[in-house]
Amino acid sequence: MTMPMPPPLDGALSQLNEAITSVEKKSVDLLKAPWAEIEKSVIKLLGGPFRGDQAPHQFIALGLAAAFGARLGEEHKAFWFPSRESPEGAALGFPETLIMLSPFGAVLEALSSSKLDRLDEIAKDIRTSLAQVKFSAGANAPMRLTAQDYQRLFDPGFVQLVALDKAKAQTAWSTSPDRLAYDIRDALGRLGAKLPDQLKKQLEQQLVTSLQRLEPGKPLIDQVTRAPRLVELIGHLFGTTANSGSAPEEFWQDFAFPLAFIGAPETFPPLGEEELALAKQGVDPLFLFLEVVPFSSPAPEEDGLMGAFPSATLALPHPGLEAAGNSLRMVKVGIEAIKGPIEKFDPAKTLAALSRFTEGLKTQLAGTAPPAQPEAKEMLDAALALLGDARKVILSGQDVCVRRLTEAEASAEVALAQLRQALQGPRIILA
Repeated sequence: MTMPMPPPLDGALSQLNEAITSVEKKSVDLLKAPWAEIEKSVIKLLGGPFRGDQAPHQFIALGLAAAFGARLGEEHKAFWFPSRESPEGAALGFPETLIMLSPFGAVLEALSSSKLDRLDEIAKDIRTSLAQVKFSAGANAPMRLTAQDYQRLFDPGFVQLVALDKAKAQTAWSTSPDRLAYDIRDALGRLGAKLPDQLKKQLEQQLVTSLQRLEPGKPLIDQVTRAPRLVELIGHLFGTTANSGSAPEEFWQDFAFPLAFIGAPETFPPLGEEELALAKQGVDPLFLFLEVVPFSSPAPEEDGLMGAFPSATLALPHPGLEAAGNSLRMVKVGIEAIKGPIEKFDPAKTLAALSRFTEGLKTQLAGTAPPAQPEAKEMLDAALALLGDARKVILSGQDVCVRRLTEAEASAEVALAQLRQALQGPRIILA
């Protein structure tokens, strides 16, 4: 299913239309008029040079991004898909070949250089790329990509917790790319049959080849602006000593961590009429448990990361990563709020508490409890497994980091774990 234009973009487009109509005393078609013509109106609205740090200017840029996206959608059937890394919360994908574009980022660049028709150049480049794909495909129709394909590849919606050995990670970040490339190639060679040859080749191409593109002899951390994701990944490979499984951020925040904060209470508040009505409609007791049972330990403020880590405690794993700006996906977190609940966490006790809650619900429903839902059982099992992993990470004594991944990256974590063990383990091969 293709995502419609995000509401903030749609609203910004409507307001920009109204603002231009007001200042020009006539309407200007933002979806068809030349960008040079639109720029004349935009200059009047800006009242001076474009300032990306001013909210009114940002809103103008957002409206232009919506117009640019709509044009590409009309010409190439481009579609919006969720992207947490894009300032507008979504990016554009193209069905015929893998091209990802943040229209807002393109507009910011064009406005900053006072050349809005730079968007025509971007559109031309996309048109050329798509034409090359069609020409090379010949009679064979290429596979058409969907919004779900793009989200799996580009949206870092999955999260894992990692215990980062600060000294090991900093040593790796202080090492030159050529030395790191040698170490990774050597570790891949020592994996033997633990990974298929094809997968080892893919990892070598992804990691070693990328490192070889950087300046040899210069510390990796000093080149973070050239390859921020690679720098983060190197820290993970050389420094992570324990990690949790990966799951969507919403699952951690709305399901797993609340179970830890609730704990295993002996008594429960009575259900109100609304909750009882939901139970009669077949809502699984697990969801009612999460809804009505209060936390036994206080959670961070509402803006805390994933409902578990106070926003004031967020920090970079290494000061040198600051140069990468907003493109980073790994952040060090404070564990003060979650440490107590996770220390007490016991899956058996949680299951027993849920069983007691279900029996109480059954009593309130005159002996009839709603049937258990298979989906709820799967979610509960996944949450308990994640919390067990999280307990090892949080109580490791190392720096705890939240690491964001795309779904595709999350699926590759098993192979990366093998490589990580080879990099951090003994280098003697016993025949």
